[in-house]
Amino acid sequence: MNGPLSLQALAPEQLPQLFMYLDDQLQENGRGAVPLFQPVSRLQSRLPPDKAASFASSFTVPFGQPGWRRMWLAFDRLGAIVGHVDLRARPEVAAAHRALLGMGVHRDYRRIGLGRQLVEHALAWASDTPPLEWVDLDVLSANLAARRLYERAGFVVTGEVPDLYRIDGESHGSVTMSRRLR
Repeated sequence: MNGPLSLQALAPEQLPQLFMYLDDQLQENGRGAVPLFQPVSRLQSRLPPDKAASFASSFTVPFGQPGWRRMWLAFDRLGAIVGHVDLRARPEVAAAHRALLGMGVHRDYRRIGLGRQLVEHALAWASDTPPLEWVDLDVLSANLAARRLYERAGFVVTGEVPDLYRIDGESHGSVTMSRRLR
């Protein structure tokens, strides 16, 4: 680790750095001791250019409009991204009172409370942002560390689909969790 961390909203000029960080993080998906955290093959765990482009365009969508997304980044003292959390619109038009949460922490910064700090920051923003009343997320069933983090942040399991994905010949379930803001 390289000292103290700062947390700030994503700025457009940080997108190239963000995409390098995300690509690096995705390469860990299901490798070694890291559980699968994305429902994609270990061999395809990269950030494709079309996904990066759609990701970038979502940050320009005004809050409240279909497709909006907001992100906060954690930086080390040298300016490297070491974690991220984002909230985005649910795809259902009638669910504008809910947001979806996604997050990740760089391998060198795990188990020091950064994930919790990121989730708490996103939840505080959502709490201060009407009409949001709920934050939802999906997590692979076997990703126990992530599930514990979300439970400690007040999320409760609202559903589980066993064997939702077949990834690299393995069965993986998905857990939906939600947290009421008010």
